[in-house]
Amino acid sequence: MDFPTNLGDLLDSGYRPKTVREEIRANVFAKLRAGEPLIDGLFGYQDTVLPELERALVIGHDIIFLGERGQGKTRMIRALYELLDEWVPVVEGSALNEDPLNPILPSTRDHLNQEGLKAGVAWMSRAARFSEKLATPDTTIADLIGEVDPIKVAEGRYLGDADTIHYGLVPRTNRGIFAINELPDLPERIQVGLLSALEERDIQIRGYKIALPLDILFVASANPEDYTSRGRLITPLKDRFGTQITTHYPEIVEDEIAIMTNEAKLPSDLVIVTPQPIPLIIATMAQLARHHSSISQHSGVSVRASIAAYEAVTAAAIVRSVRNGESLVALRVTDLEAALPAFVGKIEVESLDPREGSKIGNTLLRHAIGAVFNQVYGNQDATGVVEEVNQSPLEMRVDQPASDYQTLLARYPELGAFVGPSPTGDELPCYIDLALEGLVATRRLSRRTTVDRMTFGPDRG
Repeated sequence: MDFPTNLGDLLDSGYRPKTVREEIRANVFAKLRAGEPLIDGLFGYQDTVLPELERALVIGHDIIFLGERGQGKTRMIRALYELLDEWVPVVEGSALNEDPLNPILPSTRDHLNQEGLKAGVAWMSRAARFSEKLATPDTTIADLIGEVDPIKVAEGRYLGDADTIHYGLVPRTNRGIFAINELPDLPERIQVGLLSALEERDIQIRGYKIALPLDILFVASANPEDYTSRGRLITPLKDRFGTQITTHYPEIVEDEIAIMTNEAKLPSDLVIVTPQPIPLIIATMAQLARHHSSISQHSGVSVRASIAAYEAVTAAAIVRSVRNGESLVALRVTDLEAALPAFVGKIEVESLDPREGSKIGNTLLRHAIGAVFNQVYGNQDATGVVEEVNQSPLEMRVDQPASDYQTLLARYPELGAFVGPSPTGDELPCYIDLALEGLVATRRLSRRTTVDRMTFGPDRG
């Protein structure tokens, strides 16, 4: 694009300065009028979190997101820069992204006065106006606010001179959005250093108060558990945030599935068939885990657990299809065992026994399979299948080729009648597995597994 490159051309273009909050407000209004979502790719927040975020941005509040891990806090924060204008002019060479028509440093004003209409103008993209910092115990005031530059002092400048400072992340995000993740992890003395920047929009370094009318939208995230464990958010700083938005995990299975399937990183060069029961079982398992008495609900059960489980199940199906020389990858219920290491690794079990996590994972999986089995086959009479398998135990390989399932149905006609004609082709093995595993989960059949074989037979109680 042909942008003005000096102050004279910028004035001729009719440019008028806007604050960050004015930019964001105008762009939020544009999205609301167009009926577009404020942030793309979020599920389950349409009636809770997003309306609160809209109101906070419209009124110009600094925001803190409060919620457990894996609730999309960082994702929302990183998406906010898209509500800024695509490009803004800055004084060429300015360390603080100063507006050519509203400079804040004395040296910049002197420069503009000297150069006049020929003063250079650069253009800054919205992505470059977003800064993010993960709060860690080793974070310093110099990192966030800045520090006196000894070289500039040696050149003869005074300590209280704004040009003596090597500025940190906060001032360098002037005219943008500054985000700090896990804010309670920041040492309290560093939190105190943010107070002036948040409230007065000036900075203090080594006892010198330097008036800089910084134009910044502050956004932070925090985990409620951190208030009392790793650290805490000091009350004066918490009070500076205009809006506190509490996030939450998906409240319904459909939202969990939408997030899981949208966020999972699956190979794009493979044809992958995912029958409906697979993501439904994984999402149900996560929902059950969020109410399990032996799982720490303070730490939460992140949606990342569902995503990792879904990816692990897909990986198991890929390995099986490659071994069998199949042209596509079709997920099955028996692949779900592969989800447990990924899922259990992302939950915190309240037990000193390291084996307890695997036991809980197996229990959750069995209950989830049983719940989905009841949804799909709950209205059907399974007596014929149970009697058929009791009389002739059904044996199959763990990595059974898809082509062998038709032979299986020929040997077990009651099983074929129970599954019905609707699941066909590549999805048929998944539904056959669901019928058998569901009868095991509901204690009408048993399953014995060896290294490479599974045997379904009478339930022994």
